[in-house]
Amino acid sequence: MNKKQKKVLIRIIIAAALIIILKFLPIEGLLGGWLEFGLYLIPYFVIGYDILLKACKGIKKGQVFDENFLMAVATVGAICLGDYVEGSAVMLFYQIGELFQSYAVGKSRKNISELMDIRPDYANIEGEDGRLEQVDPDEVEIGSIIVVAPGEKVPIDGVIVEGKTSLNTSALTGESVPRTAGENDEVISGCINLDGLIKIKTTKEFGESTVSKILELVENASSRKSKSENFISKFARIYTPAVCIGALALAVIPPVVLLITGSSAEWTVWIMRALTFLVISCPCALVISIPLSFFAGIGGASREGVLIKGSNYLETLSDAKYVVFDKTGTMTQGVFEVKKTVVAPGAKLSEEKLLEYAAHAESYSSHPISKSLKKAYGREIAADRVSEVSEISGHGVTARVDGVEVAAGNAKLMTRMSLESMSSDEIGTIVHLAIDGKYSGYIVISDIVKPTAQQAIAALKKTGIKKSVMLTGDRKKVADSVAAELGIDEVHSELLPADKVSKVEEILASKSEKEKLCFVGDGINDAPVLTRADIGIAMGALGSDAAIEAADVVLMDDDPAKIAKAIRISKKCIRIVYENIYFAIGIKLICLGLGAVGIANMWTAIFADVGVMIIAVLNAIRALKVKNL
Repeated sequence: MNKKQKKVLIRIIIAAALIIILKFLPIEGLLGGWLEFGLYLIPYFVIGYDILLKACKGIKKGQVFDENFLMAVATVGAICLGDYVEGSAVMLFYQIGELFQSYAVGKSRKNISELMDIRPDYANIEGEDGRLEQVDPDEVEIGSIIVVAPGEKVPIDGVIVEGKTSLNTSALTGESVPRTAGENDEVISGCINLDGLIKIKTTKEFGESTVSKILELVENASSRKSKSENFISKFARIYTPAVCIGALALAVIPPVVLLITGSSAEWTVWIMRALTFLVISCPCALVISIPLSFFAGIGGASREGVLIKGSNYLETLSDAKYVVFDKTGTMTQGVFEVKKTVVAPGAKLSEEKLLEYAAHAESYSSHPISKSLKKAYGREIAADRVSEVSEISGHGVTARVDGVEVAAGNAKLMTRMSLESMSSDEIGTIVHLAIDGKYSGYIVISDIVKPTAQQAIAALKKTGIKKSVMLTGDRKKVADSVAAELGIDEVHSELLPADKVSKVEEILASKSEKEKLCFVGDGINDAPVLTRADIGIAMGALGSDAAIEAADVVLMDDDPAKIAKAIRISKKCIRIVYENIYFAIGIKLICLGLGAVGIANMWTAIFADVGVMIIAVLNAIRALKVKNL
């Protein structure tokens, strides 16, 4: 408990003790009843002064009809009618419910605050004399050397230039197993250095680093409300004034009718019924438990390494029926290796020279295939040998290497250059090369399917997904092989980025409005598709910044099995939301009817308000428990 919650708890204990003591003291009727009235005001103000202040502030601001106003009117009215115990008890139990709700929100917030603890306080810059200087991470420029000691957080994304260590990535990915990292390995901000001193060359500014982007996603999540939350907000704005008018009518109309008919008006009875009606009608259970359910769901998901940017996306995710995947880096590891180099008949160059041309032509690209070519070349790329680099989207690149025109890409690029490429039965990505306008051969590069990819597809089908689809720019043979291995229902290959959008548009047009489509990708060319899909899911650990920004859900450990988990979390959260809506409204309608006819008293009203709220809040925090989903 925080200090504020502890203070409220102390007030609750003091007020409860005073009410119990006063209940058993023989003070009834003393001094004409004024002594009893004055003494009961003590526990009432101890427990309810803040609610009364909030009600007054609300009236002053013109925001009259809220739960504070309802509690203030109902309890003040009960005390004025001589029901001191009931009036004080309503306020007491209301504060108990508020404390319970505050504690539950704090418990949900803790999951997100643990994630917020990844924010680094400083970065260690190594000066020319070798001394370390602590500076604000915002002041560190790209290319600076920072030192991270054991136990410290990595403040900025970069590459290790010296040292070896184990990194705790659990706050980012939900993965409890430490990751070993050494020289030339990329590290992302927010990780905790466990056991070795490392020096990192920064590759991003702090504002663009992983930790900053994650914190921005989490901080903005609460601003994107679901349809259910918006409905409850609108419902409360109409419902609260309506029940206040209903309570006023209940207090005035029956006595007036009784007077007209010549009977006793019984004002006290009907005013008490109206006050009971007000307490029962308080919409706290709905107003508190619905946002709390989404908050808990987002908090629980973040603990598992799934960042959901808002409750609207959490709600939409529960209706997912179609999941469309990119291949490279999403269902495969995106770690390519050169398997074979084939020189075309008549081409007067060696396999080594063909690879050298390919590595230099692709040297400016950050694509995994380009990285694999540079790695296979094994020597440092001489940037001054490369000029006139041009990337042709969905085809490949052209460049001048040592003044020689080199084209490296797929068969479409060769066709575009009016060249006939060699066919290959190899399973893998084929990079064709043309040198000086003549077809010169190809390089076979293969990728590895992610260990959890097959399990991910099977898990998705269990969640009720109708169809899984894979879209890729790779060759048909490679795409079909991967799809068959994973059990994907439908595959489309040799697509340009614009073709992927078209395919997603086709699926969107064929499905019903209720059914939602998720697209899962990691590359910069996936950003348009991520934006177009009902739900865009990006691979966050190795994915591009553009994909992460365009996506609605980010998987921090690049594990496709987390997609099914995210859907299960959303389904559980939505189920809890509807349970609370039906339960709260149902109980309140029954008790309102009983209160109007005089069967329900103020104690029934306390249950209908505070009791229902506590039960709804208890149910809402179940959304936090996502570990075994």
